[in-house]
Amino acid sequence: MSDAHHAAPAPLGGPMVTPTTVTLAILAAIAVVILGVRFLHGMGAVSNISDGQTWGIWVVYDVMIGSAFACGGYVMAILVYIFNKGEYHPMVRPALLGSLFGYTLAGLSAAIDLGRYWNFWHVFWPGYAQLNSVMLEVALCVSAYILVMWIEFAPALLEKFGLKGAKKKLSKLLFFFIALGVVLPTMHQSSLGAMLTVFGYHVHPLWQSPVISLLFLMTAVTTGFAVVIFESCLSSSGFRRALEMDLLTKLSRLMVWTVAAYIIIRLADLAMRGAFGFMFEPGLKALMFWIEMIAFIVPVFLLRDEKRRHQPAKLFVAAVLLMTGAFLLRINAYIVGYSTGLGWSYFPSVPELMVSIGIIAIEILGYIVLVRYLPVLPKE
Repeated sequence: MSDAHHAAPAPLGGPMVTPTTVTLAILAAIAVVILGVRFLHGMGAVSNISDGQTWGIWVVYDVMIGSAFACGGYVMAILVYIFNKGEYHPMVRPALLGSLFGYTLAGLSAAIDLGRYWNFWHVFWPGYAQLNSVMLEVALCVSAYILVMWIEFAPALLEKFGLKGAKKKLSKLLFFFIALGVVLPTMHQSSLGAMLTVFGYHVHPLWQSPVISLLFLMTAVTTGFAVVIFESCLSSSGFRRALEMDLLTKLSRLMVWTVAAYIIIRLADLAMRGAFGFMFEPGLKALMFWIEMIAFIVPVFLLRDEKRRHQPAKLFVAAVLLMTGAFLLRINAYIVGYSTGLGWSYFPSVPELMVSIGIIAIEILGYIVLVRYLPVLPKE
């Protein structure tokens, strides 16, 4: 379906300096200061990671969780360009912008997480490549996907500056980058799960599974749907715009079926591995597992019929719960359910948490500024 069938995107306009943007800027500035200490004095000065527990909240949230939260552009590209659901076209550019920020910041965060950050270029140099490494595949796929998304978003920039000729030429090549934009996330989202397989017995049986790659990919898709709904609801409220209820209702229907399939596969996997008993063991791991599963199960009941899917409040709550479920799956697998033994333990320090909050603030602030300045949201 061509753009002619939809309201053309237009800059939202409005003030850039508001209490919200000022608060976000302050949180971002605090994160920058902490990162300055990190680069001057090392990871130990601001984090609680250790030789026995090298996976901290930065790498888990910023990369594993942040990239999942940035899958809105991925699922919208699949719907519009693979399944030819042109009705969702107005949602593509806002979703792509959210994904662009999420993945770009995830890539930058990976450099922050590196102990010897000055050697980051080794990832891209063939002489240092370990072709059997899952982490290498993730690093290269994420880097390539960031570049692809910037190219996909380029038409918005070209429109803003009146470069119609350049936009027309780029449009002829976009099909290639759109195809890459579907293939690359599929590869690295599943590989984020595959890294857990490499950890072996260090990961608790509730999360160490032969199908963990599929589970990570499925939750990336469900999170993509949830994030699009979440962003639409917030944009509608924050920018006082009409909510696209018809599209969100249809999207929520797809989301519910995907979540239901995930729950069935998750429970079937536990049953086939004989891991059901671990769900009822007293302790933090079983408790966190149940909270994680409840976050996935409740939205299925919350949106179980068409009438409920037309209620914005229920859509928003369901989206938040699904994002929480994906968040907890990755936190549980990589931190709560991960142990190297020998008495090592980990809990994030306040500076680590402030950096993660600051990165979220940067993403939201950037989104607000760009939708006000660039043609991203459909013109009302």
